[in-house]
Amino acid sequence: MAEITASMVKELREKTDAPMMECKKALTETGGDLTKAEEVLRVKLGNKASKAASRIAAEGIVGIHVSADGRLGAMIEVNCETDFVAKNDDFLAFTKNLGELVANGNPADVVALAAMNIGSSTVEATRTALVGKIGENVSIRRFVRIAAKGKLSTYIHGGAKIGVLIDVVGGDEQLAKDLAMHIAASKPKSLDSSGVAAELLETERRIAIEKAREAGKPEAMLEKIAEGTVQKFLKEVTLLGQVFVKAEDGKQTIEQVLKSKNASVASFTLYVVGEGIEKKSSDFAAEVAAQAAAAAGR
Repeated sequence: MAEITASMVKELREKTDAPMMECKKALTETGGDLTKAEEVLRVKLGNKASKAASRIAAEGIVGIHVSADGRLGAMIEVNCETDFVAKNDDFLAFTKNLGELVANGNPADVVALAAMNIGSSTVEATRTALVGKIGENVSIRRFVRIAAKGKLSTYIHGGAKIGVLIDVVGGDEQLAKDLAMHIAASKPKSLDSSGVAAELLETERRIAIEKAREAGKPEAMLEKIAEGTVQKFLKEVTLLGQVFVKAEDGKQTIEQVLKSKNASVASFTLYVVGEGIEKKSSDFAAEVAAQAAAAAGR
C-alpha cells in the first residue's frame, strides 16, 4: 500500500473540500489512489462542497475577539465567494466563534484550528456543513493572537472588510482608538524600519538610481539620491514614521504623538479582506443570479 502523505491529503482536500480526516480515510481505503479517493468522498459527502472548493473565495469579513480586560485578543479573516454571503448570519456567527476560539485555544496555525472543537463538532466539520448550507466556498485564511504587553484596541471598518488589532503600552483609550483608525486609513507595512523587507528597500533604491540616472544626475550623486528616496519611503510605510491622520499641523508623526503621550506600540496587525487574492470579475446581478441558482439546487 502506498504511504499516505500530508501532501496527498492536502491535494485531495483542495479537490473535494472534504474534512482532512475523511480525506485520509478515503486515501487509505483506496490505497493512495487520488481519483478513486475523490469518488469515495463524493459518494459519502455529495458534490456540493466539492464544487464550491473550486471557486474563488475572496470576499468575507474580519472578526475580532478581545478579552474583557483587554490583555488577550485575536483577529481572523474568513473568506467566502460573495459579499452577499459575507452578511449571512450563520457566516457571521461562525467567524465570531472562531475569533473567540483562537484567543482562548491558541492554535498553532489554520490546520490546528480546523481540528479544534467548536460546539459539538470540529471547526472543519462545521465549516464543511456551512458550505453545504449556504452553497458557497468558505475558507479560514489567517489569524493572529496577541497576549498584550499593554492593552489591546481594535478598529473595524467598511462592513468588517478592514480590521486592526493593536497593542498599546501607556497612553489612554482615546489614543489607542485613534492609532487603530490611523492604521486602517494609512495601512503601514510595519511598526518601524526593522520590519520592512530588505528586498523591498533594495527595489526602491534601484528604481531611484535609475530614475536619477535617466534625469541626467551625476554618478557621484546617485547613491545619496537613492538613500534620500529610501528614507522617504520608510516614513511612508512605517507606522512610527507616518504623519498622524489627525495631526492639526499636518506634520506630527505617530512617533512624536506617542512620545508626547508617554506611550509606545508593542505590535499591530492589519487585515484587509481578500488582499493578495486574485478576484474574479463580477457584478451585483451576477451575484444575485448565483445565489438564486444555489438556493434552487439545495
